[in-house]
Amino acid sequence: MQTKGSSNRLSGMASRSRIPTLLISMFATFASFYVAGRLLQDAENRVYLIKELDMITGQGQSAISVDDTLKIIACREQHKKLSALEMELAAARQEGFSSKHLTASATNGTHSKKRPLLVIGIVTRFGWKNNRDAIRKAWMGSGAALNKMESEKGIIARFVIGRSANHGDSLDRAIDSENRQSNDFMILEDHVEANEEVSKKAKLFFAHAADKWDAEFYAKVNDDVYINIDALGATLATHLDKPRVYIGCMKSGEVFSEPNQKWYEPDWWKFGDKKSYFRHASGELYVISQALAKFISINRSILRTYAHDDVSAGSWFIGLDVKHVDEGKFCCSSWSAGAICAGV
Repeated sequence: MQTKGSSNRLSGMASRSRIPTLLISMFATFASFYVAGRLLQDAENRVYLIKELDMITGQGQSAISVDDTLKIIACREQHKKLSALEMELAAARQEGFSSKHLTASATNGTHSKKRPLLVIGIVTRFGWKNNRDAIRKAWMGSGAALNKMESEKGIIARFVIGRSANHGDSLDRAIDSENRQSNDFMILEDHVEANEEVSKKAKLFFAHAADKWDAEFYAKVNDDVYINIDALGATLATHLDKPRVYIGCMKSGEVFSEPNQKWYEPDWWKFGDKKSYFRHASGELYVISQALAKFISINRSILRTYAHDDVSAGSWFIGLDVKHVDEGKFCCSSWSAGAICAGV
């Protein structure tokens, strides 16, 4: 039987035990509010940073640094890879992760689409159909042969041309008619054909090609150059390990400062001793890797062009972390042994 004194002691002990419990509950409640507040603040910060990044990297917005541009390119590549893996995972889940799907695919001869090795832009002009026909017969092919080169060799070739200053005139109609028959043009609707605008046309080719095709390399070629496609493909395969590479017959041409000269350079005063350009690839044929083509695509509105497209391309890469490859096989006018191209 409990006495009155023992009952009071038990009541006091129960009261004291409730006090720490209450303190712990209060502390846990405050901690929950603090953590929730920090999480909300972090979420708001992330939303703000994402909006700022979208504003910085938006098309036609203010310029971004070279480092940021290359980082954006790398992030986009990782995003593409992640999206592809997510699609493969979804397909695998749908099939129950069984090997029957893989067996059926192998039996039917279906395979995942492979990234093209190269996209070639053959810069051409109005009235030069004879040159284009000669190229089609010599190395590019047409119809089934052109499709075969794309599917088996992973090489896509297109003639690159803009529009007439008198949009819709006979010049434009002739190109449209030729393209309906051959289906081998890249028509730059936002470019007006002019002899002094060739550099801008080359820039737009790289930008549009990078947007349209996810290839390893992109090449600019003149419409009077013949190419050994197999040799070109084999040469480029040796450079697949270089993420940012610029390949061509490197030279340093003379700068012409007189307006009456054929190769007059309006910005002649910018080039060192005002007599010679920096090292750059000859415009007959040069190749750049995917990262550089995407760099051009992202920065097309602010990249400066000069009188010649080869000088312009060289200026875009000279300040970047790019591997310049002086490839003698790309010297089309030398007719040297082992050359993969020849100018006519």
